[in-house]
Amino acid sequence: MADFDPEKFEDKYEHYFPELQRAYRQAFETMNNAYDSELIHAIDQGILAESEPFYEEEGQFRVELPEDPVEALSGTGIIVDEEKAETVLETYVEEIEAELQSVFGVSEE
Repeated sequence: MADFDPEKFEDKYEHYFPELQRAYRQAFETMNNAYDSELIHAIDQGILAESEPFYEEEGQFRVELPEDPVEALSGTGIIVDEEKAETVLETYVEEIEAELQSVFGVSEE
């Protein structure tokens, strides 16, 4: 992979699609090994499929979620306590952000 260019990240799907896929896949695998796989699949398909990663500067990535992300789980058929869903989702987003840092070789400065 070429060196990470924050300006190119604005057109991330054109310049960095394979890297984005790798980061999300690695985060999925980590979470799927640590939590209930049905919940992780539901979060992946029902929430994160609609998420958007952004580069924030100084080695920070941010994943923007759709509005009312936990509400989106209701359409997946998964029954889960809202607090648990929020906690797992928060951990999952942190994992994605860490994987983005790793894949792109940037660190907090």
